[in-house]
Amino acid sequence: MESPKRYLITAALPYANGLKHVGHLAGCYLPADIYVRYLRAQKRDVAFICGSDEHGTAIPIQAMKEGTTSQHIIDKYHAIIEENFGELGISFDIYHRTSSQLHHETAQEFFTMLNNAGELETRETEQYFDESAKTFLADRYIKGTCPNCGFNGAYGDQCEKCGTSLSPDELINPVSTLSGEAPVKKKTTHWYLPLNRHEEFLRKWIIDEHANDWRANVVGQCKSWIDGGLQPRAVTRDLDWGIKVPLPKAEGKVLYVWFDAPIGYISATKQWALNNGRDWEPYWYDKETKLVHFIGKDNIVFHCIIFPVMLKLHGNILPDNVPSNEFLNLEGDKMSTSRNWKLDMQDYINDFVKKENGGPQMADALRYYLTQIAPETKDSEFTWKGFQDAVNSELVAIFGNFVNRAFVLMHKLTKGKVPTLHAAIQDETDNLMLEEIRQSKQRIEQLLEGYKFREAQFEVIDMARKGNKYMQEKEPWIKAKKLTQEGETEPERLQQEIDNCLHISLQLCANLAIYINPFLPNTARKMLHMMKVVDKMLDWENAGKTKLLSVGYSLRAPELLFRKIEDVEIQEQIEKLKANSMPPDAAGKGETTTPAESEVAKTIVAPQKAEIVFDDFAKIDLKVGTIVTAEKVEKADKLLKLSIDLGFETRTIVSGIALHFKPEEIVGKQVVVVANLAPRKMRGIESNGMILMAEDQQGKLHFVSPDTVINAGAGVS
Repeated sequence: MESPKRYLITAALPYANGLKHVGHLAGCYLPADIYVRYLRAQKRDVAFICGSDEHGTAIPIQAMKEGTTSQHIIDKYHAIIEENFGELGISFDIYHRTSSQLHHETAQEFFTMLNNAGELETRETEQYFDESAKTFLADRYIKGTCPNCGFNGAYGDQCEKCGTSLSPDELINPVSTLSGEAPVKKKTTHWYLPLNRHEEFLRKWIIDEHANDWRANVVGQCKSWIDGGLQPRAVTRDLDWGIKVPLPKAEGKVLYVWFDAPIGYISATKQWALNNGRDWEPYWYDKETKLVHFIGKDNIVFHCIIFPVMLKLHGNILPDNVPSNEFLNLEGDKMSTSRNWKLDMQDYINDFVKKENGGPQMADALRYYLTQIAPETKDSEFTWKGFQDAVNSELVAIFGNFVNRAFVLMHKLTKGKVPTLHAAIQDETDNLMLEEIRQSKQRIEQLLEGYKFREAQFEVIDMARKGNKYMQEKEPWIKAKKLTQEGETEPERLQQEIDNCLHISLQLCANLAIYINPFLPNTARKMLHMMKVVDKMLDWENAGKTKLLSVGYSLRAPELLFRKIEDVEIQEQIEKLKANSMPPDAAGKGETTTPAESEVAKTIVAPQKAEIVFDDFAKIDLKVGTIVTAEKVEKADKLLKLSIDLGFETRTIVSGIALHFKPEEIVGKQVVVVANLAPRKMRGIESNGMILMAEDQQGKLHFVSPDTVINAGAGVS
């Protein structure tokens, strides 16, 4: 089959409302990057497109939590997410923004074209309205009791406790998160994309044409939606944050984020083309372009049903494939941002990549493990023990060990140069290893072309495993020892056998650099440095060749490609995960943050809560206390153990303020204490109370204290 003229590869636009975790990375960004790096090695014309999704209700909700503006939120998290991707080797050709003027214009033009062509329809419906805030409420601005599990903090689109997808009408006793009041129903008019008109097209395109080459989870989910009957879907919302609907009498209405976000692929391509002096249109209109969307399974409907209908109506090409991964769980439980049961990219970078013994090799270590456990066909699980085993037992003990042995023995036995291959004495073991190298290209290539990245990476490691076995069978170190013994009758043949083993092993090392490059790019470049060759060596046309390193060429001394992960590192991560998580009942209440969010996001509670009466306030016993001692809690970066004199007794209180104050700075400080808070164990210490703190917009904590020193135990009212 002839190769496409060009490739357009997209990865789902992440919401710029907070840090992204490794489940997001494994879901679509890493597999997309592997595929793109392979295409670049093939010298294909490829554009790798992504960017921040900066509209929708998630943004203003986060702005409320942080006590700032939506613009501030997207500016902050766009920069952080882009930097995180770069530090983990995700090589976008452009990482754009849907807040850009170019995107606003592109999305508005798209909407106008569909509307003018009669492909949209208007409908009047009833929607929840907050009379105090004088605004229509998006699903996330409504909370109530989940009809499925009874959790009383479920949102209008999903219950964070049981995971059930909901609509606001299903909630029991719904209230507005803006005012705390019960919303009312009010009529409003919106524009809709009538998906029901396109069921025949979708059934033919997905079920008939792609059932055999798309992943089963994608086809199955699409078939379920189509068989259930598609309904018109709103493309506008009543919000003040988003892309304005470009029509008269549409004041206060914006494009629905699901409609605007995928158009971000097009606007990002336009910006990439402008940046590089290219023509963007062939990438979206020429049928010789291969368009591939990499997504997670929660985006299947948008990328396989809704967006393709939009593209078809707009005259654009349709995706050739939509590889979708399932979900990545964490240590036996679903990864959850609201419950802090997650591993943020920022946390991993801080704890492994930026540490003294970290660096690029630790970015590759994460890439390796996430690909090894990639949820390509079913949900999979990240465990810290699994991560340790993958690095120590495979990267270190198999791949790194083979490369290191080959280079060490070359320097010891062949004077640091690539030895000659003596064809006259090649044996069956040599020939089988050479044939493995030649055949490896086709196996790995077919897997990469078929989006089977987990299997492809296994094949690469398996080649190193075969190299170790080959070297073990040939035992060049034993033969070298024989050369030093008196009475050896065939020294020349022994040296030739050593030469052959190391020559073949070094040619395999060169091939391993090519094969590992899409997966572990930093490792590949370190191997190039050791081999004293340029990047051109990594061109895919060189894969499977057995004469990549010239005879007599001097190579550098070996460097360890990977380091072992120690038990103490794994234990620290498990303890940190448990310490920072919170139970499902607390989900969505903003009670805690991950360490990375404490450093970067500085999340605070929403500025407005539900109204209370005096009797509710009177239940709280506030006392002035004096901090007598303060010390850090072992293996807990955020916690200080405080002894506080309350006049009538001295209390032990554990407080999450260690990132803001040194223990010696706060001894003698007077604080306001919630004295009748139920005891709670934190890191094995019983905490009897809570001190009150204030947080400014920069995220800095400040003590709530009396103006002048007063007796410990004084009441606060």
